[in-house]
Amino acid sequence: MKPRYRRGSDAADEPDNTAMTAQPIIHVPHVRVDVAPDGALAVTVDGAPLTPPEALSPLRRDTFGALADHLTTALNGPIRVEVCEADGSTFTDILTPPRRRSRFAPPEPAFPQQASAPAAAVPALLEVSADGFVPGEDVALAVIVAHSDAGPTGHGRALLQRHLLELAPTREVLLLGRISGTLSVHHPDRDRP
Repeated sequence: MKPRYRRGSDAADEPDNTAMTAQPIIHVPHVRVDVAPDGALAVTVDGAPLTPPEALSPLRRDTFGALADHLTTALNGPIRVEVCEADGSTFTDILTPPRRRSRFAPPEPAFPQQASAPAAAVPALLEVSADGFVPGEDVALAVIVAHSDAGPTGHGRALLQRHLLELAPTREVLLLGRISGTLSVHHPDRDRP
């Protein structure tokens, strides 16, 4: 069995590394932005003057963000940006392209909501619980919006404004006797004579 590693080095046994030294050079485009005193921008990419797309013309300080996004996307990679201000100060940074949407991400809405539109409110939930029900029994939930008195014969009657019934998804009305415990369930839209 041959040893796995050699203890000594023999120049004749060394692999030829000349092919490995011919690695491709990674080029990061150099974007120079000269800012005039009035805020106008003069931009060069690797020394060549940039003709801006019409959507960004004229190039001004307030279009710099959109210009940087355009260049990183158009050049398909990071860029080295050197900003030379009118007062002589210089700022340098590496900017990367905006993140691409995953093809598995949900599609963007065709008509994005305006910034002034309020966000959908998350409903505040309340828990109501009680004991004494039969296991598995259907338990209805009712919000009391009005009270009425039973007549001298024990007949209960209530008048309800229609808009309150339209707020109830089940369209049911409950009459509940607070003392007798009598419960009567009605569907006013179906129970009409």
